[in-house]
Amino acid sequence: MRLPPVLRRGLAGLGYGCLFAYALSLVWVLLYAVVPPPVTPLMLQRLLEGLTRGQWVGIDYRWRPASEISPALFRALVAAEDARFTRHFGFDWRAIEHARRRNERLRGRRLYGASTISMQTAKNAFLLPSRTYVRKAVEAYFTVLIETFWGKKRIVEVYANIVEWGSGIYGAEAAAQRFFGISARQLTPRQASLLAAVLPNPRRWSPTLPSPFIQRRSAWVRARMAVIALPP
Repeated sequence: MRLPPVLRRGLAGLGYGCLFAYALSLVWVLLYAVVPPPVTPLMLQRLLEGLTRGQWVGIDYRWRPASEISPALFRALVAAEDARFTRHFGFDWRAIEHARRRNERLRGRRLYGASTISMQTAKNAFLLPSRTYVRKAVEAYFTVLIETFWGKKRIVEVYANIVEWGSGIYGAEAAAQRFFGISARQLTPRQASLLAAVLPNPRRWSPTLPSPFIQRRSAWVRARMAVIALPP
């Protein structure tokens, strides 16, 4: 059975569109494997949000290679955000199942996630934040791409450089300078653990004025840092 010409052309156009989108995403990922992201969608969104409120938030973003960032910060990030980072391929299925069961018990009162550092890096580098299933599917797609073409060391390097650490503050160097008046390479284990501790909500919590909760979370992060494996 032959398809109508209009339908054939529509399917062909859809196929070419998908192929173009795949090629574009692949080039984008391969480019960021060697070049620092000049800006991220989240940075632009926060800037626009500020402008709509009549506020200038700005973008304080200062890329530093991994060699210029304290190893303590990488340990703190993995300890706080993704302890099994070196042992999964982008998705921690154990954590996902644990979060699912926990959310079932809470019945919507509070939702727990299981995003890995790889998933967060894919979201931060390439996508706008949202809670739609389409965005989650695209995030998973980019997660597979960066796991395949970047490797763990590049993933955590990009993550540490673009993650939001406060209003208009992005990455390790900007955070170290703004909060502690030092460079990212000078961060101590305590300072690194405080920075990692606020990441669930960096625009609410402060590493320099830590609440009792952040102090406890920071101590928990420091206790885990000694046994955390980093990518070679």
